[in-house]
Amino acid sequence: MKPFDVYPLFDIEIDKGKLCNTYDKQGNEYLDLYGGHAVISIGHSHPYFVEKMKKQLEELIFYSNSVINPLQAELAEKLGKISGYDDYSLFLINSGAEANENALKLASFYNNRSKIVSFRKAFHGRTSAAVRVTDNPNITAPINKAMEVEYIPLNDAEAVSNTLRRNDVAAVIIEGIQGVGGIQIPTEHFLKHLRKECTETNTVLILDEIQSGYGRSGKFFAHQYADIRPDIITTAKGMGNGFPIGGVLISPMFKPVYGMLGTTFGGNHFACTAAIAVLDVIKNEKLIENAANVGSYLLKELKMLPNIKDVRGKGLMIGIEFDFDAKELRKRLLFEKKIFTGASGTNIIRLLPPLCLSKQQADIFLQRLKECL
Repeated sequence: MKPFDVYPLFDIEIDKGKLCNTYDKQGNEYLDLYGGHAVISIGHSHPYFVEKMKKQLEELIFYSNSVINPLQAELAEKLGKISGYDDYSLFLINSGAEANENALKLASFYNNRSKIVSFRKAFHGRTSAAVRVTDNPNITAPINKAMEVEYIPLNDAEAVSNTLRRNDVAAVIIEGIQGVGGIQIPTEHFLKHLRKECTETNTVLILDEIQSGYGRSGKFFAHQYADIRPDIITTAKGMGNGFPIGGVLISPMFKPVYGMLGTTFGGNHFACTAAIAVLDVIKNEKLIENAANVGSYLLKELKMLPNIKDVRGKGLMIGIEFDFDAKELRKRLLFEKKIFTGASGTNIIRLLPPLCLSKQQADIFLQRLKECL
């Protein structure tokens, strides 16, 4: 048997990592500005994280979700305090796609509707609200045919009003910042308008913060720049610093019923230990503030470089758009300059580094990017 070949792979085998750096089997050092799709939030092999995971491994190797796990309560309490949502409830699963599927299910249970509104170029983990963001015509969406999905342009307030006023939409799902869609940012005015329209039409507002959450934007959740409170928030990626875990933050307007949601591996001891360690490090090392400061510096410096069409983002979630195909540039950054970056489409390079990225490391990237340009 061999792996199912759906991912193009670089001919590099990473052997180990330390905070913002990774190392291949030949000992070459790489500056990681992508963090495995924003998964590495506090840094590779952070000593506090490693210590906590080793201790948990020694204590327990079996978990059943039919018995009390005190780590779930500890995680919920810490997440509620640091995020500002201590009055919400937390349901734990394993990934972002699961988080969004459960959020959509909750919305449909709540108002007994089945229509979903999403936004063009959105990406919700290939759930029923996922949009085809690849040029491959063999990949289509929505995948889950049980729900009808309508896609409207991002930041189009009139389209939102016209659609929701039909009173047949179960939920609107929107990313705090579109990641795969090219770092497109919903305006604060649009998010406020969306909150108002959802409230008036009894539509559930779901904020997908799977990539843009956990301090990446310079606030805990990106939607908090608009000072709104969604009904459901989904999270994953940086939540476990590489260990699989996802979560759904659920407003008090939803009343839990036994059997409403379910999971086999969600909220296990190892996942909770990883997530708690991440929150401890984010708080103790002030990584949200660091993401805001280093991100602002990077955005300012990048906008001064030549041959760049646009730079956009918040905190350490940045898109660099070129007026040419950036595929070769990204390869040069990786193989010649030893810097990992991400991509969106053909002409956008994405930066999603660990939140501990320093200004000095940002300068290394800027200098090597200048050399390539």
